[in-house]
Amino acid sequence: MPTINLAEAEGVLAGCKAKIAEMGVKMSVSVTDGRGDLVAMIKTDGASWRTPYISRGKAVASATFGTPSGELEERSRSPVFQAFTVMQEGHFIMSQGALPVYKDGEIAGAVGASGGNSQEDEDVARAGIVAAGLSMTA
Repeated sequence: MPTINLAEAEGVLAGCKAKIAEMGVKMSVSVTDGRGDLVAMIKTDGASWRTPYISRGKAVASATFGTPSGELEERSRSPVFQAFTVMQEGHFIMSQGALPVYKDGEIAGAVGASGGNSQEDEDVARAGIVAAGLSMTA
């Protein structure tokens, strides 16, 4: 199973930091592997204490389903998904702001951001993935 390695995660974070600076927001960004385990994370100066947890939760959701976390929002109202979120003890957030990363047609990880509005979070995640030369589609 392909995975995001530390060097790739650092490339993603560099691209995210550039986009964050361009946008003038304060946020955190998490990069996970395909299972949702944390590979690397940043929290910019002044970002809220809660943003690291939210960015990681969005990335975990995206990696788990191999889809943008925003596409999971409607499912989040389902009793099955609410139960799954409880089982994950809040480490699974189905809200816009994370995108999957694919290698060789398989899920390799995800990038999640928190601190801006939902679209800004997703834009930062996208910028990091593109800057690192990775793919968001299978």
